[in-house]
Amino acid sequence: MGAMQQSDGGSEAKWPRVIAHADMDAFYASVEQLDNPALRGLPVVVGGKSARGVVTSASYEARKFGIRSAMPSVQARKLCPQAIFVGGRMDRYGEVSKVVRRVFEEFSPVVEPLSLDEAFIDLTGTERVHGSALDAAGALKRRVTAETGLVVSVGVAPSKMVAKILSDLSKPDGLLSIGPGDVVPFLHGLPVERIWGVGRVTLARLNQFGIWTIGDLASREVGELRMALGSLGPHLHALASGNDPRPVVGDWQ
Repeated sequence: MGAMQQSDGGSEAKWPRVIAHADMDAFYASVEQLDNPALRGLPVVVGGKSARGVVTSASYEARKFGIRSAMPSVQARKLCPQAIFVGGRMDRYGEVSKVVRRVFEEFSPVVEPLSLDEAFIDLTGTERVHGSALDAAGALKRRVTAETGLVVSVGVAPSKMVAKILSDLSKPDGLLSIGPGDVVPFLHGLPVERIWGVGRVTLARLNQFGIWTIGDLASREVGELRMALGSLGPHLHALASGNDPRPVVGDWQ
């Protein structure tokens, strides 16, 4: 299992919200390895079978060679000539995704899917049923594995952005949690591209202004950022300062 951590060691009564971000690990490739045991332990690449194709998913064995999602298949083959390329089976991935979604809904009625393999889960107020956030997330991980044979990484935090960062940092098969009192110092040491929504163009613009970390961004004046980035500037400043009030929006809302 990957990293497991809980900070702020205290009661979730201190938490205004408890939000989990769950992300299946190398989902498409893992489903292929699950359905075909001969592929387990091998570098598996989903998609990209044609010369102009791109990688949709890569197993962790393939990632060791530097293969990543959205990479041209030609480049992936150069990095790992022995990689096994398989075509995608979206119907099958959808079937497994529905099972995973049902597990998520066992822990909260408020689930916001982002794709077939990841979702936000609002655990606020569920501690009487599922225990602490860390206990609930650990139980969720075990249930996903029991129901699908696959593993999921989970981040738990008071906000969506931080929960998503934590799930990414915990991969593979990890669980990380951080409490409200630790959010700002945690964020400020991270590269600014960790902010959800900072892509290559925005990153280049921020770097031009000497902004390399989230802490750098938080230390700038909002007016300065508005002049540099327009309306995006104040939004990014708020996120860098630990202010992310965005709710988990369930399908029914």
